[in-house]
Amino acid sequence: MALNLKKLPTRTTKLHDLLQAQVGNEFTASQQYVAIAVWFDHHDLPRLASYFYQQALEERNHAMMIVQYLMDSDLKVTIPGVAEVKNDFTTAREPVELALAQEKTVTEQIVTLAKTAREEDDYPGEQFLQWFLKEQVEEVAKMNTLLAVIDRADGNLFHVETFLTREHTEEHTDPTAPRTAGGAL
Repeated sequence: MALNLKKLPTRTTKLHDLLQAQVGNEFTASQQYVAIAVWFDHHDLPRLASYFYQQALEERNHAMMIVQYLMDSDLKVTIPGVAEVKNDFTTAREPVELALAQEKTVTEQIVTLAKTAREEDDYPGEQFLQWFLKEQVEEVAKMNTLLAVIDRADGNLFHVETFLTREHTEEHTDPTAPRTAGGAL
């Protein structure tokens, strides 16, 4: 007995193409955070490692939110490979600097997505992206703070570890977040 598969539309808009590319950007960001977490873990900094392992999961979830949106929009989804990530750092400041730059880049990408949705009169797409805009403001602020704490610690990373133990509590699920394909991790 032949399986009757759903025929997905082949025509997409610029927004849908950009969203598809963003899936790859989010997975690459996730992998970069894993590399940063492993670097901190290897240097016996468990709070910094944990922080970046959690960031990796968030980025993975962001990719899967976009996947779910594309599927909900009846569009074919292709899961891309990821770009190369940096694994070697010389100071603890360097990976956090990279993370801040990465979050600023992702913010620019999300802004481009939102502008494109507006230009194409794609109101559901624009509404979907509002949550990501809010999320990026928070992500850039968190990385700015972490970089400032590293700078103020003046080389004593135990101060940074203490800060994360005191200030970084487990994130609670945001009820306004888009659905995540396969469920959030």
